[in-house]
Amino acid sequence: MTEAWPVEAWISTVGPAWLFCPADRPDRYLTALERADIVVLDLEDAVAPQRKDDARRAVADLVTTGRYDRDRTVLRISGASSPEHVADLPVVREHRIHRVMLAKTESPADLDPLGDHEVVALLETPLGVERAAELAAAGPVVAVMWGADDLVSGLGGSSSRHRDGRYRDVARHARSRSLIAAKAYGKAALDAVYLNIPDLDGLAAECEDAVAVGFDAKVAIHPSQVPTIRTAFTPSEERVAWARRLLDAVGTDRGVTTFEGRMVDGPIYAQAERILRRAGRG
Repeated sequence: MTEAWPVEAWISTVGPAWLFCPADRPDRYLTALERADIVVLDLEDAVAPQRKDDARRAVADLVTTGRYDRDRTVLRISGASSPEHVADLPVVREHRIHRVMLAKTESPADLDPLGDHEVVALLETPLGVERAAELAAAGPVVAVMWGADDLVSGLGGSSSRHRDGRYRDVARHARSRSLIAAKAYGKAALDAVYLNIPDLDGLAAECEDAVAVGFDAKVAIHPSQVPTIRTAFTPSEERVAWARRLLDAVGTDRGVTTFEGRMVDGPIYAQAERILRRAGRG
């Protein structure tokens, strides 16, 4: 059984900007490694059905030629209910790929073949979201991610967002469940992708909200999104200065008090400490 990454250590050692890359495009993989903190090398949705075997061979070649970065790569494999899952597992085992993302995770039984691996559980089906806490608690799981569009498709719907870009209520519900489940069991929480690639303002706003509620990272689908994600997850100098002033002012006396006109107590001190850790100054 794999121990969970301590979330705060994970933030400092991994980084907040993850990037999907199709596994059948190894040239893009090397570029993605240069751009992102973590690359999610994808054997699932990013690869056309007729190219699945090519993608698996490409992963094997990256490993055997020493170009596969084990520290900064997570391999997304097909969900347990997919016929491709059986073909993906030998790639994981034969090439000793320790970190995987399991698409459409729905049951702890789905994780049994991955018991010796670090697993990012991707909750993107009605059953997966319904079992969010059970899956987050599972031993191999080190992080939880959620997905809106597969979820809505599984519900029989047609759109996860309103025309102005806001998530519909059912997607917001799934987002909240995945976040709370992850944090309840000490796992990292990854926010879903933002599909409107040119809309960096919308991405920035969504990242700002993700940081505010406690997500540890956001996953990009295009390299142009990575700088926006990094900026959003890096505390501003203003926030860092506030956190430092607060903690310097209270010292070891962490009871309830007033600071700069605002009541502060234990949860506020914890937020200040997290800001400094994110900024690398804690």
